[in-house]
Amino acid sequence: MVLLPFVDLDPDLTALRPLGGFFLLRTAGDPPGALPTLADAYAGRSSHVYGHSMIFRVRKVARSIRAPEERVAASVAHQGLAARLWSIALGCAVLYGRLPDLDPRLVRWDPDAGAPDDLWLTRVRPLPVDRLAEVVLEGHLEPLAAVVRADHRLAPGLLWGNAASALAGAARQLERWAGDHGRPDLVAATRSLAGRLFAHPLLAGTGRLEASGTGAGGPVFRRRSCCLHYRVPGGGVCGDCCFTRPPRSSPHAPSGRP
Repeated sequence: MVLLPFVDLDPDLTALRPLGGFFLLRTAGDPPGALPTLADAYAGRSSHVYGHSMIFRVRKVARSIRAPEERVAASVAHQGLAARLWSIALGCAVLYGRLPDLDPRLVRWDPDAGAPDDLWLTRVRPLPVDRLAEVVLEGHLEPLAAVVRADHRLAPGLLWGNAASALAGAARQLERWAGDHGRPDLVAATRSLAGRLFAHPLLAGTGRLEASGTGAGGPVFRRRSCCLHYRVPGGGVCGDCCFTRPPRSSPHAPSGRP
């Protein structure tokens, strides 16, 4: 087992800043306006700013990517939020050896903004790394999948494939950064944590995970489902897609699992 560094969480989580926007979590100052919490979003509670914030986000994404149907945008929006949560949690686990408590009631969300302006943590309090799966998978990705499925016809396998793909992407970025900065210890820590997370019952079976070799390139992941991105005009298939080329679209095409 790889030993992680142990550094107190600073109030601004400054160690995440060099990693880029997806890893950043705002903690200073008050979120603008009366933004909903992620707990509100998962419960489908309306806010006076955005109404149903998850539906608002999906429709915003649909306009941005010119999605032919809302469930395509729902998949893209779902994977984007999953990537934010994995990046923040994995980055803190590796760089601090601790997690911030990401209880959905503590995280304010702006569904009209992109990273890093979409998420604010209202209170930074540390948790042990061994609660990472509980914090992200059980605390966020299970209720997130439930609210997305409540309003859009998406297969569970697609959504858990999205979650696994987002984890692999966060681990790759973190490994690349650690390798570029001469930190093989952080590369090893990232691989160890990611490997344990991929073995979790909610992610096991979502795809095939292979190490990238001795260099710092991050895990190579091939999912067993499709996020539907190929249906976006000019979208094509993603690098980890189960398809090697875009399948022929039809009204009866599968909803994400081949």
